[in-house]
Amino acid sequence: MSGKSQSDESVVIRSLRHFREKYFNARKNVSDQAHAAEVTSEDAPPGFLDCLPVDLQFLIMTLLSPVDLCRLGATSSYWRAMVRDPLLWRYFLVRDMPKWPSINHVTMPRLEALHTPLCVGEKEMEEPGHDFMTDYLKGYPACRQQWFPQRPPYSVVTSFLQSLVPTATEPRYAMFGPGMEQLDVSMVTKLMHTPDVLLVAGIPQRQINGIGSGISYVYKNQHKFNILTLYSTNRAERERARMEQQSVSNKLFIQEGRDQSGHPHFSPTPQVQEVCQAVDGFIYVANAEPGRGDDGEVEWAQIQALVDPALGSSSRPLLVLSCVSREEPDQIRTTSSNSTRTPCVDMAQRLCLPMLPNPWMVQDTVAESLSGVLDGISWLLGCSGLRL
Repeated sequence: MSGKSQSDESVVIRSLRHFREKYFNARKNVSDQAHAAEVTSEDAPPGFLDCLPVDLQFLIMTLLSPVDLCRLGATSSYWRAMVRDPLLWRYFLVRDMPKWPSINHVTMPRLEALHTPLCVGEKEMEEPGHDFMTDYLKGYPACRQQWFPQRPPYSVVTSFLQSLVPTATEPRYAMFGPGMEQLDVSMVTKLMHTPDVLLVAGIPQRQINGIGSGISYVYKNQHKFNILTLYSTNRAERERARMEQQSVSNKLFIQEGRDQSGHPHFSPTPQVQEVCQAVDGFIYVANAEPGRGDDGEVEWAQIQALVDPALGSSSRPLLVLSCVSREEPDQIRTTSSNSTRTPCVDMAQRLCLPMLPNPWMVQDTVAESLSGVLDGISWLLGCSGLRL
């Protein structure tokens, strides 16, 4: 166990111990003043779990799922307050966020709150400045669905009736990003030859200045959609750059110097601008292999150029496929101290996605198996108004 993790645990235990002392002192004072006949069920003698040392109580809570932890909080007033300790949920966030397979504009935690030093003073413990419990439950995959708007009952019938009427046009998405070109496994090729994941419905015989073309897919044999693949170079240049591990000039963008803040500024080429005006959303394939990603500042500037509100509505969704070539075997992944991919929360931060007005999602993806792709496509089609 790392020194920082041990330090975090000690501060959390100190916070829990501080609360426990306050709780039982207050309980003793109330019991001394109250009449025996007025004692409620919550004023019953402490149970076995209540009397355990705080260190053991903390250990028990770290082994519970968030759902079970909330159930524990429903057992008594003591545990209801205990499981809401903000430093406890801050500890869970730091521990579990790197394992989350996806994150989006609704469930993204406020990472700046995690950068502040852990509270150690009594006053700070009594008045926490951030609700880490809410952040955790919003982002935890098994709990996040409740944070999305609920469909009214009549929408179920409406959705069924709409499914009986064929739509005139299929949603179109522009797909781009370094993960399409830098990885050892081509995700685009895998998509075209893995019908059990996505069935290819058609390949229009058209290209965009040699750097892209459109492919129609069918999602779960129901919904057709089109992906326009936008490469930064042509195929020969991509293969040469991959073999020589070199970068090449990007034909999708024109660099126009830097803005007032010193950040690079790009504008799409005229052909790409036409694509951006015609599509219903975007898919950005990011290279999530450690040490192989592009400069986050450049990536952010290029994403910003394509989703520019001048080229279309800012309500169009952006799906980021945080992609690696292959999944590491479980034995290597569990024994290695180094992460085999950039966590999706870190990817969202690297690409400055919280600054976008568009709805966005980061989904962990593996190019070889296409794991995670369907989850991302499902979110993308849902944002485009399709009832799945």
